[in-house]
Amino acid sequence: MTGMVNVSYIRCTDGHSIGVLELDNPSSLNALTLNMHKTIYQYLQLWREDESIVAVMIKSVGDRAFCAGGDVRSMYYAMENDPALKHQQKPPKIALDQIESHVAKPFLTEYFSVEYSCNLLIHNYNKPVIAWGHGYIMGGGLGLYIGASHRVALPNTVLAMPEITIGLYPDVGATWFLNQLPDGIGMFLGLTGAHVNVCDARDLAMVDHIVANSAYDNVVKQLKHYPWSTILADTQSQSLVSEAISVILNNGAEKAHSVLPANQLMPYFAQIQAACFAQSLPTIYDQINAIDGLGRWIETAKKAMNAGSPITAHICFKQIQSYKDVSLLDCIKMELGLSVNCGLLGEFKEGVRAHLIDKDYMPNWIYSSVNDVDNKVIEQIFTPIWSEHENPINQVNIS
Repeated sequence: MTGMVNVSYIRCTDGHSIGVLELDNPSSLNALTLNMHKTIYQYLQLWREDESIVAVMIKSVGDRAFCAGGDVRSMYYAMENDPALKHQQKPPKIALDQIESHVAKPFLTEYFSVEYSCNLLIHNYNKPVIAWGHGYIMGGGLGLYIGASHRVALPNTVLAMPEITIGLYPDVGATWFLNQLPDGIGMFLGLTGAHVNVCDARDLAMVDHIVANSAYDNVVKQLKHYPWSTILADTQSQSLVSEAISVILNNGAEKAHSVLPANQLMPYFAQIQAACFAQSLPTIYDQINAIDGLGRWIETAKKAMNAGSPITAHICFKQIQSYKDVSLLDCIKMELGLSVNCGLLGEFKEGVRAHLIDKDYMPNWIYSSVNDVDNKVIEQIFTPIWSEHENPINQVNIS
């Protein structure tokens, strides 16, 4: 997959700049390749030490998507071309840690290590990060977006973690950020891959600023002419810069309220919370399927859940049930091993094949329902590949 990140600068009149990273892979809805992740990481590291850079903006080309996810096609071909994964059995008869993968495992380890390091860096960045969202923001795209200090959204913005359809699981820090949502909502979004429109995202505090489609030029103009030097000398300069950007986005941007869509999730909020309050996954499935509503949105969510990977559902259930009080860093470290193990298992490859390669939309999942999944397989997937000290997240160094 081709794709690049365009690097530019908003040059401000007082001599400072705002670094701009523009995702440029429109034919694949700006899906993130490994090299795109590397570019993002390199410039974020460079700009955090550059005193002339007051903030960073992440945006993308095209009208359809900020970013629809990671480059799962490349992952598929790494898994498909790995001799160690050619004769996977269903259910698996060999322990994942006994698979001698010399193609898929190294590629997946590198890809996810760099991707997750970008996510961590954005969440903990020492300068404001403006994520200019529009269209689809899904999977790996949401991983980039959700950690930004200023999450801007156009009226057509749609957020989702749809990994249940391809046999992966909500990653890129979702173990942490889905647990920050109101009780039950993160579980529901992970199990259904439901689309969250801009108004629902606002009400769930997943976006910060909703602006009109025409707002960008006006915002850039105000950023250019803001007297950053007057506040950068203050000991609280970073919080003051952040506040100034918030004011520009709130007051300087043309408002978009007249063209906002109606809420889709919030009318079902109480029912979703009640449905996802249970100690067993099959019970949650039954309760979600029993949610009363004839609307297309809730029915689409149910359909995706029922057609999705039962293994993914069990992973998501454990993410929400067992990791609620775990730090973002520890969640990311756990997810790295989890993602590589998913690649070795075969479920992820089959989901990508069905939805993105052959497009028959008929994945042959390892198990036919959540009731059939062997918990020993889930325990294997969650078994760490590396010790705490050896985790590749500790060792990412991109030059």
